[in-house]
Amino acid sequence: MCNMTFEELSGDQTTESMDTVGKALEEVISSALPQGCITVGVYEAAKSLNVDPDNVVLCLLATDEEDSQDVALQIHFTLIQAFCCENDINILRVNNMRCLAELVGGVKQGGEPMDLHCVLVTNPHGSTWKDPALSKVNGFCKESRCLDQWVPVINLPER
Repeated sequence: MCNMTFEELSGDQTTESMDTVGKALEEVISSALPQGCITVGVYEAAKSLNVDPDNVVLCLLATDEEDSQDVALQIHFTLIQAFCCENDINILRVNNMRCLAELVGGVKQGGEPMDLHCVLVTNPHGSTWKDPALSKVNGFCKESRCLDQWVPVINLPER
């Protein structure tokens, strides 16, 4: 159930709200990395979703301008989105891949860039993750669904 005022329902989410969620998302990623709770890459994410979808707490789909014309990537996104919706996994679109790369380290050993088009945040092994920043991001996703925005777009703050 959505607990929103008429003004909130009738308008888009405010820039301030989006900035707050962007900062919360940055905190989630920063705290998940040292715990080993990040899966990076479309293929790796698909494998992880197939093996243990109940362990995934958030799915990030990231694009840049040039990715909008990549039909294969858009098909992957559609399939991942459908799977996440089916399994009650919150999804966010991230527009700033450069900031995302800075957060997750963006380069594999050997200097090859990572595939940052899909990033999963998972629970730590054997426990459920209790994080106020994750709660804020999940709340934003829930509110967005109430507004029929099933995959809301977030801009990560510039670093």
